[in-house]
Amino acid sequence: MNNAKHHVEIIRPSKFSPILNETTYAPIFTKENHTKTIVATLHDEGNSTKHIINPPPLMKEKVEVFTKVPTKKLDPCIGKYIYAYDLPSRFNEDLLKGCHSLMKWEDMCPHLTNLGLGPKIVEEPDGNVLSKKNWYATNQFSLEVIFHNIMKNYKCLTNDSSLASAIYVPYYPGLDVGRYLWGGFNISIRDESPKALMKFLGQQPQWKRMLGKDHFMIGGRIGWDFRRKRDENEDWGTKLMFLPQASNMSFLLIEACGLYDNEFPIPYPTYFHPSNDDEILMWQNKIRKMKRPYLFSFAGAPRPNSTSSIRNELMKQCESSKSCKLFSCYNSHNSKKHCGDPVGVMEVFQNSVFCLQPPGDSYTRRSTFDSILGGCIPVFFHPQSAYKQYLWHFPKNYSSYSVYIPEIDVKEKRVMINETLFNISKSQVLAMREEIIGLIPKILYRDPSSRLEKYEDAFDVAVKGVLRRIEAMRRDNRSN
Repeated sequence: MNNAKHHVEIIRPSKFSPILNETTYAPIFTKENHTKTIVATLHDEGNSTKHIINPPPLMKEKVEVFTKVPTKKLDPCIGKYIYAYDLPSRFNEDLLKGCHSLMKWEDMCPHLTNLGLGPKIVEEPDGNVLSKKNWYATNQFSLEVIFHNIMKNYKCLTNDSSLASAIYVPYYPGLDVGRYLWGGFNISIRDESPKALMKFLGQQPQWKRMLGKDHFMIGGRIGWDFRRKRDENEDWGTKLMFLPQASNMSFLLIEACGLYDNEFPIPYPTYFHPSNDDEILMWQNKIRKMKRPYLFSFAGAPRPNSTSSIRNELMKQCESSKSCKLFSCYNSHNSKKHCGDPVGVMEVFQNSVFCLQPPGDSYTRRSTFDSILGGCIPVFFHPQSAYKQYLWHFPKNYSSYSVYIPEIDVKEKRVMINETLFNISKSQVLAMREEIIGLIPKILYRDPSSRLEKYEDAFDVAVKGVLRRIEAMRRDNRSN
């Protein structure tokens, strides 16, 4: 509330007043005249007497009185405004138009339909694995498109960059580099778009304000795909994140390299994209009631050519245990089909108490988030698979929602997965499951055309995280 000043007159006895004893005065206010009468209290030898007087000579004294007046409602977007560049189409829209060539092994066009969510999943009439709507065959590399489309509906998006606390760069670097990761493309082709983007940004007035420190970008692939250290054609990826201007920006990736302070991992997209709070609540209630006949499961493929991978050992242990469900994605056309089938994957996770999440081609897996969505407690074997990655989205106390078995113990056959998990008490299991059910909203991305009221999804958590980082850098700039 604001304070407004008003003047009223309070009349006090003058120094010529006939009252000689120690006296206190209190004005009595009336609607007509704020200074009409005075109550005088005389203090004489321990006795007090009150007299209502109209004293003789009077002095008028102006006193400031403050009253409260209503203020305008505070802007709920203060500190949350985001400005999004309208980039040249080569950096996003043209990539979608050329979707057939985005990946050598697969046509990405179907996966980029429905605002990046992919084709809708229609379960069999007698199926009861998924909820009734908002399930999509979402590709794990489509996050850049999904995030951009959610941002278009962000409640604090602004066209006035001077209001913005952060600047979003809607480039699709993962889709861009995906065209050139296989097939012997030279580095000049791979780096052409990243260099052109940085040149474009450097010419913008928004960039010059903080030299890009308030800018952020989404990367739908792992950090190493954008951090090619050498200029050798046989080396992997682009050098986007090693370009000089990029060092000031924040990068939100599905997996960080773990060596750079401007990388922030955010969840892989899952299959579920709710459009309101009730859909989330209903799914959480469904998951909480599931009966889980399998103690643990593994959905994935072995790495027969990798001597460092523990997948082969985990699959052997799973196959030898009646308490484990192996959902293999190897050596069979049918199993590959099932492994890429969201209904089949989610059914396995819903039927399992624990889900094994070893490293694959990189430390992290999209399967981690699918298993949490299914209410299945993840079992990790390397800290970089989750604990040092998703700090904005996962609890700091990793034992509250997961189990950790050191990779070396599996390699040296010092641990039996079945025995380790069987020895976890029922109360611990229930507590961990309740924790991951509570995590579900934070690890999924809502339908881009909708907004949530009660819950924060992975997009909301990521935006809050990047706003905090940029504000911290802004404070550092002011103090220096």
